[in-house]
Amino acid sequence: MVTQTIAWITTRGLFGRRRFLLLIPLPLLVVGLAIISRAFGVAPENWAQPVLVGLGLAVVLPVIALIVGTGVLGSEIDDGTIVHILTKPLPRWQIVLPKLVVATAVTTVTVSIALYVAGVLADSVRLGLGLALGGLVGSLAYSALFLALSLVTRRPVLLGLVYVLVWEGLLGNFVSGTRVLSVQQYVLTIADKVAPTGLLQSKVSLPVAIIMSAIFAVGFTLLAIDRLRSFSVAGETS
Repeated sequence: MVTQTIAWITTRGLFGRRRFLLLIPLPLLVVGLAIISRAFGVAPENWAQPVLVGLGLAVVLPVIALIVGTGVLGSEIDDGTIVHILTKPLPRWQIVLPKLVVATAVTTVTVSIALYVAGVLADSVRLGLGLALGGLVGSLAYSALFLALSLVTRRPVLLGLVYVLVWEGLLGNFVSGTRVLSVQQYVLTIADKVAPTGLLQSKVSLPVAIIMSAIFAVGFTLLAIDRLRSFSVAGETS
């Protein structure tokens, strides 16, 4: 009952903020570009990679996860309402886990539907399902990461953008070793294994993608729980 209440309060707070409006245009852009490309008869080989991967997996998924993941708890830290939650005699995991579930669910629904539609237009229902499944895994891993960042630093959005743009975007394209720590690569690999069409080019193996996704999700969730314990004592994060 307590976790359901926290999840409901988190959902209501998330949908009640103008920040939520930022979630709408990007997925629509992915679907719109896919529809236009299909309508004008452009071969999927010419538009699938930039639309599905370059925009959908490299921009839309992490950016929406960043907005939602840092918002489910970061907004409460900013306006001070987190104090009311921390005064309750609750284990900190009962606060973190519902917020992680909400962040993952909102990100998954927002992104995976768009990826599914674009995947179907590009090739098949199987590719759409592969991208949707990859979007689910990526939503969980990204949400855990960005939720933890909101408790580790006062500038979670900035650090999140550094990870997405510099680590995954820049270094991930030129330094092969960084791909092992790239959520984008995990998502790409999972989608490619579900629907090996040749339109997607994965750079890490499936075992690595599965194991590292689990490590991201579990590791950063535990970090968030630990930091929330410190926050309740110190009253702020470093």
